[in-house]
Amino acid sequence: MTDLLLNNARLVLGREVLRGHVRVQGGVITDIGQGLTALPGAVDLQGDWLLPGLVELHTDNLERHVMPRPKVMFPMQGAVQAHDAEIASAGITTVFDAIGVGDPYGEGFRARDQSALLAVLDGLQAAGVLRADHLIHVRCELPAPNARDLFAAFAGHQRLRMISLMDHTPGQRQWTDIELARTHYTGKKGWSEARFDAEVLLAPQRQAEYSVPNRAWFADFARQHGIPLATHDDSTSVHVDEALSLGAVISEFPTTLVAAKRAQELGLSTVAGAPNLVRGGSHSGNLAALELARAGLLDTLSSDYVPASLLRAAWKLTVDAGFSLAEAVAVVSLHPARSCGLSDRGEIAEGLRADLLRVREVAGTPVACAVFAKGLRVA
Repeated sequence: MTDLLLNNARLVLGREVLRGHVRVQGGVITDIGQGLTALPGAVDLQGDWLLPGLVELHTDNLERHVMPRPKVMFPMQGAVQAHDAEIASAGITTVFDAIGVGDPYGEGFRARDQSALLAVLDGLQAAGVLRADHLIHVRCELPAPNARDLFAAFAGHQRLRMISLMDHTPGQRQWTDIELARTHYTGKKGWSEARFDAEVLLAPQRQAEYSVPNRAWFADFARQHGIPLATHDDSTSVHVDEALSLGAVISEFPTTLVAAKRAQELGLSTVAGAPNLVRGGSHSGNLAALELARAGLLDTLSSDYVPASLLRAAWKLTVDAGFSLAEAVAVVSLHPARSCGLSDRGEIAEGLRADLLRVREVAGTPVACAVFAKGLRVA
């Protein structure tokens, strides 16, 4: 932690943007002033924007570093360091590393024990070399027989701050369009057409045997331990009603406007993908994030599988969805922080952590120029 005085910036505050300066002492924002300061030691930001550090609730980015090629594993510490550096350079100062537990097919990253991550994160933090604040979001694949076993190592750890319930069975939720599911599984996973058809036939049995009891067990665990619970790929009002009955407070990636509207009615925070917004649509053929934003049903954006998409998507909200810059930045900072109970960050305000992001626009695109975590420059 360090003292810092940032001057001549366009400060993106909770409700407005103003030209001013920010003082940091002991890693905390102690003063926000309008106009320039004449105090010595001030760093001139030359009129660049100053945003709160971004808060990421759901990123699969670590998976890419741990398993850079199919069936190729990279040492966990090196993977975490690469992931951490990429996250920080994208302006993300708080990241919920999304760890999938359970795979109905016994394949890939999510079929493996990833608990080594915890010791690596703790060790790197103790050494003072982590750039971002890393929390854990465990994604529980409900039809998987090994979901609870793989979850066990994370259950008692202080980094566990979010649990989500997933069911990627072809023919429902994310994969309502069975042909898009077929393309995904035969293309990305390399399945044959015959195997895909056979797995679809087995799906109802898996759901009856594992999804129903796992859903109840994980929801009960989250309730007992006070951990925010999310559902994943809600497609109908029934899905959202069920989410509320389970104690969920977040609806991640609703696939229809009907589901998103019901989530808003029931007080669940909605999350959409920043890559969806930047690309102009869902890679699985579902609801476009921009449509969600224009309907007033978007609370939070997640970078999902592209860390750099988060900042860029916030800018796109101002251009394509009519958001003010303050409103757009809240979608990638304040809203995700508050939805998971983090009250000490997410905006530029006195008394909060000095997690800050300097941004300059280049050819209409925001570029992260400097990133500060608790007042210390990390990127």
